[in-house]
Amino acid sequence: MMRAENATHTVDGNAAAGMLWDVFGTDVTALVGVCGGCGASAPFAETVVEIDEVAAIVRCRSCTHTLFTVLRDDQGVRLVLGALHEITRE
Repeated sequence: MMRAENATHTVDGNAAAGMLWDVFGTDVTALVGVCGGCGASAPFAETVVEIDEVAAIVRCRSCTHTLFTVLRDDQGVRLVLGALHEITRE
């Protein structure tokens, strides 16, 4: 569970690169995500991220819908999909 004091601390998607590496095994910050909420597309590096040591909530910069969440716990790292509609490589 994300600590309450981090809920208002936001950074760009580059801050989640390490956690995303743990999920995908490569740097995915240059991949482009399309938001299912508003249709905006942008590289993951340009998303808005709320992050602490156990979670990264990745949000669309345009409409703030949660695209996906990366969670780290005793069993490893997992990706929980939200409003992410598709991933492309541009």
